[in-house]
Amino acid sequence: MRPNHIKDTIKSLNPLQIAVCIEGAVGVGKSSIVKTVAKELDVHCVLRNMATMLVEDFGIPSISDDTVKYKLIDWYPAKGSKWDDGRGGILCFDDRNQAGTDQQKLLAHLIQERDLHGVPMADGWQVISTGNRQSDRAGANRVLSHLRNREALINYDFHLDDWTGWALENGVNPIVVSFLRFKPDLAAAHDPSKDVSPTIRGWTERISPAVGVIPSDCEFEYFTGVVGESAAAYFTTYLKLYRKLPNVDALLLNPSSYDVPSDLGVLHAISGAIAHRATVSNFDRVCSFAERMPPEFSVLTISYATRKNPDLANTSAFTNWAVKHQDILF
Repeated sequence: MRPNHIKDTIKSLNPLQIAVCIEGAVGVGKSSIVKTVAKELDVHCVLRNMATMLVEDFGIPSISDDTVKYKLIDWYPAKGSKWDDGRGGILCFDDRNQAGTDQQKLLAHLIQERDLHGVPMADGWQVISTGNRQSDRAGANRVLSHLRNREALINYDFHLDDWTGWALENGVNPIVVSFLRFKPDLAAAHDPSKDVSPTIRGWTERISPAVGVIPSDCEFEYFTGVVGESAAAYFTTYLKLYRKLPNVDALLLNPSSYDVPSDLGVLHAISGAIAHRATVSNFDRVCSFAERMPPEFSVLTISYATRKNPDLANTSAFTNWAVKHQDILF
């Protein structure tokens, strides 16, 4: 299932408090979907990493009056706790498939009975877990069958369009976004047989903030350590091309006179650059230049810009552009 469909499915299941497990390749953004859903629903989000959790992290036993009782950890959204404020929430167990059998048994009970060591969970809380598959060679264990039977399994299928929308809304470097649109096969190409290969996590968390920060003569080796040699070579070449583009502000001052390039890589780079600089005050000039680009790049540029800044879709410049391109849009 593609990310946006996963997000919509979880949101629809949230009022029903149906437990869900999202499984997919390494570094594709499974936990990010959960955080986004919680933000859009305006509910609490408690994220726990099961790969590092001990049985004691679900509650510490103590003996009082010859009776064993459990002192629960403060992350658990128990009834009457600080999490029980009527807002509801999502309790997410990340890297669930790396957990041992004892932890899996506790999670299975929590999902089915909605309590932990006899203490009920607050109303309005949904349990979601994420994990890699055993074929991903990420240390995933076999999941107990009774745990599988107590949740809805959703297989994550990476989709570049969905990630692009998320990336533009969450400050991912526009150079990275435009490059991955140019070379989509390098976006999420995790290869378990290699020590390093491209993942969305690598592009988003390791490369995006590093572009323009680390010395240019160190970039290739650094990128190689994040996404592998082949992807690093492509991206380093793309960066050199991107840096040779004309000053975007100067281009937008004269959008009708600047020559539109024919090279696909340059067109992708320019699309990302001018979309990143688009504002309500200059959007008429952005649209003016976009109209002169090949239709698919015109749509790409305006799509980038309006996703990053939805207010642009309310301008007369956007309306005029959309009318001229309605044969593509509709």
